[in-house]
Amino acid sequence: MATKKKTTKKAGAKAGKPKPAPKAKANRERAAVPSKPKKVSALDAAAQVLATSGGPMRAQQLIDEMAKRQLWTSPGGKTPASTLYAAMTREISTKGAEARFKKTDRGLFMANG
Repeated sequence: MATKKKTTKKAGAKAGKPKPAPKAKANRERAAVPSKPKKVSALDAAAQVLATSGGPMRAQQLIDEMAKRQLWTSPGGKTPASTLYAAMTREISTKGAEARFKKTDRGLFMANG
């Protein structure tokens, strides 16, 4: 049977070299980047159009008018009118009387207030 060898550590191996202190990171100031103007959402643009239109409008009419006024354009979605319709009905159901929109008839929305 083989005997096990015992390894011993040298006493002064680590004691002679002190660890350097960690370097403090310099706080770099970021260059002031001019912020882009915030894009108007479809709901915000629809609220602007309805506030100035004076009468009730359908979701597709709102999409066309928003594009005409260059307030909002679809980023490539297939059914922006359906998305806007769903968002407006969701806002009406969650906010109630404080919603920006009011449903006047089936598919027709008007500015609330």
